[in-house]
Amino acid sequence: MNQHIELWGGLECTVNRVLDDYFSQMERNGHAGRREDLERFASLGIKAIRYPVLWERTAPEGLDSADWSWPDERLPHLRRLGVTPIVGLVHHGSGPRHTSLIDPQFPEKLAEFAGAVAQRYPWVEYYTPVNEPLTTARFSGLYGVWYPHGHDERTFIQALLTQCKAVVLSMRAIRAVNPEAKLVQTDDLGKTYSTPEMAELANFYNDRRWLSWDLLCGKVGPEHPMWRYLLDTGIPEQDFLWFRDNACPPDIIGANYYITSERWVDHRVERYPERFVHTYHEYHHADIEAPRALAVPTPGIGPLLQECWERYRLPIAVTEAHIDSNREDQLRWLLEIWEAAQEARDSGADVRAVTVWALLGSYDWNCLVTACHGYYEPGPFDVRSGRPRPTAVARLMRELSVRREPSHPVLQGQGWWRRPGRFFCPPVASRDALASLSAERQHAREHLVQPVLISGATGTLGAAFARICETRNIAYRLMTRQEMDIADPDSVEAAIERHRPWAIINAGGYVRVDDAEHDVERCMRENAYGPSVLAIACIRHDVQLLTFSSDLVFDGAKGTPYVESDPVNPLNVYGRSKAEAEQRVLENCPDALVVRTSAFFGPWDKHNFVTLALQALAKGESFAAASDMVVSPTYVPDLVHACLDLLIDRASGIWHLTNAQPLSWADLALKACEKAGIDAGRLEARPAASFGWTAARPAWSALHSEHGLLLPNLDDALTRYLGQRQTAAEEDEAGQAANYGGG
Repeated sequence: MNQHIELWGGLECTVNRVLDDYFSQMERNGHAGRREDLERFASLGIKAIRYPVLWERTAPEGLDSADWSWPDERLPHLRRLGVTPIVGLVHHGSGPRHTSLIDPQFPEKLAEFAGAVAQRYPWVEYYTPVNEPLTTARFSGLYGVWYPHGHDERTFIQALLTQCKAVVLSMRAIRAVNPEAKLVQTDDLGKTYSTPEMAELANFYNDRRWLSWDLLCGKVGPEHPMWRYLLDTGIPEQDFLWFRDNACPPDIIGANYYITSERWVDHRVERYPERFVHTYHEYHHADIEAPRALAVPTPGIGPLLQECWERYRLPIAVTEAHIDSNREDQLRWLLEIWEAAQEARDSGADVRAVTVWALLGSYDWNCLVTACHGYYEPGPFDVRSGRPRPTAVARLMRELSVRREPSHPVLQGQGWWRRPGRFFCPPVASRDALASLSAERQHAREHLVQPVLISGATGTLGAAFARICETRNIAYRLMTRQEMDIADPDSVEAAIERHRPWAIINAGGYVRVDDAEHDVERCMRENAYGPSVLAIACIRHDVQLLTFSSDLVFDGAKGTPYVESDPVNPLNVYGRSKAEAEQRVLENCPDALVVRTSAFFGPWDKHNFVTLALQALAKGESFAAASDMVVSPTYVPDLVHACLDLLIDRASGIWHLTNAQPLSWADLALKACEKAGIDAGRLEARPAASFGWTAARPAWSALHSEHGLLLPNLDDALTRYLGQRQTAAEEDEAGQAANYGGG
């Protein structure tokens, strides 16, 4: 065996059917029309890529009218780039409209298409005719999520048999052209843990998870633990025994693994939120992701790979490694999987590769791709601007591909699945998990953890960064002016020498817009000169810099939302200080990240516009707001999360980050009242001129972005604001009660 595992990549290419609608990931991520992505993929250092030549896309009306132009252009180009394609034919799909997963002719029809693919590309060696047959059968035949929307055991097992038979016949047709063709058969590699009372159900799940591979390996017969269950579906036994006579064992078992792949099943349903409570096979139980329940985390994918190796003694690749999370946890997850795969290989399991999944990210998997809500999970590239932007995952992939020590400081922390705040219920100390404690992988590095330095300890933004860094397990130091005066070069130098940060976030500054008109020197010191001092220090020490600007760098004459490349023309001293800061920072430190934003509101700051408006109107007091000034409101937690992701990605230049909806201050107050169910009858919508402000302000300063919209929409943000505001209020009450000493 080769000593080192390989790095592979995968493109999310699902074309699933819901009723009569098809949902295509490649149309949404843009790869369908971007051949130049192939160079981007090759730059990651991958040796192979799971790449689609999908039946539904290529020959939806049959082979006579097939359009091969797309794969004709791309497959040879991958070959020229030195990247081996692992060709997928059906990916969570049910085929063209004239068939389905319970159509008896599905296997022959797919095999005909597979043979045509092999004839056209006889040099292609690796195939995945059907991705995740068991998982797709569950979603399509048991849970009713995808077409043909079955809700019973027979439809589930029939869909599984249909797909597995299609794999056998497809590989037979492919090997008639290329006898050396190899099958990479993917499915979810998970495990279920349980209380003793639910052991029978857990054992059922753990036996069921192997079914697709067992069928292909010819292992399903009267001696199989699932045999009685399979026959109870009413499907003739010869349909199962067919696979014994037509075994098609994978050349490589493709193990897909997610945070949801390991489950905890518990009979004590009262301990869990209602959304996790189910009844299945007469078992009333809670079924929840294991990390959300178990006090001691499971050891992860390592033992599962070993278990898979011992069961089949066939080569294994991790064919999907991805987590929907903040950027640092995406990095931590990938590194954990990579190290576990290498450890399993070192222990004797023939583990060939780890596949970083969703190279271009994925859309709406949080609703199992049953609707287009616009929920996007970035991967090694973020496509929201229309031009894929490499994230920190891409950099980590390049390091792994050349076996260089991963360098990003955030890898020094542990992922959320191992942190104390992960639980959705009272944590459970399971025997399985406790037994695995000695095997738990620790990611602490020998050297000291590098922090992020955050200036602005007394401000809204600085406090929010500190709170969210704490939640995300990113080491930080929240700096007072005494600890680091950003406008004093000696003070900044001393802070960098003392803490050795990997990044500095300038979240402070002069914020009193009207006072700035008469306090020019102080405003310019804090907002322009200070960021320039930071930029000079950061470029010298190779420290990343994030600093903030404002919508007030614009004059409002455009009348439509401003983008990053629009020229600035501030109307007041505060705006001039921010515009000057932008110029100085990017001249001195071109790799700095400058974020323009506006109209903050958040759950932890009691003095922001939205909170003040709701408080006053809820009491029946009048509240005045400008009706002729259009802004882009920004929910502070969303802003902070996006900024941290961009900082980890080493993004640079000017970015506009807001919750995207242009509206007046008065309309913002009205919208917040509607969401909160508060009577807005005493809201006074008035012209801005009536407020007597000293500083001139633009009538239209809404922001849009050429980099894509990274923050959720305003309605979503306001809904979460109201919920988090309530939680924050309850935490304050609890804290006050705890601090009350009594007399």
